[in-house]
Amino acid sequence: QVQLVESGGGLVQAGGSLRLSCAASRRTFSSNAMGWFRQAPGKEREFIAAISWTSGATSYADSVKGRFTISRDNAKNTVYLQMNSLKPEDTAVYYCAANSGSWSFGQGTQVTVSS
Repeated sequence: QVQLVESGGGLVQAGGSLRLSCAASRRTFSSNAMGWFRQAPGKEREFIAAISWTSGATSYADSVKGRFTISRDNAKNTVYLQMNSLKPEDTAVYYCAANSGSWSFGQGTQVTVSS
């Protein structure tokens, strides 16, 4: 089973940037994609972005398109989420996830954007 460890969360002012990292303990052939989700207080967890390990193809939620960029370093089994132009509504716990038919999640990292 893949273990995921997120880092890079914190407090930032609106308009600022943060970069989240997700280190996977190992990469298996059954894990074909990595992604980021977030959950704000009182809301359901929502999809943010995903990237294929092999092709590098990416997809984004409309709410972050143009502001967030997902990338990967296959040699380090690490996935990143560069977040720019952050807004207070981006405040949430951000979860890294691996897809092997269904999503498995890390423990999450808090991102707080102050206005």
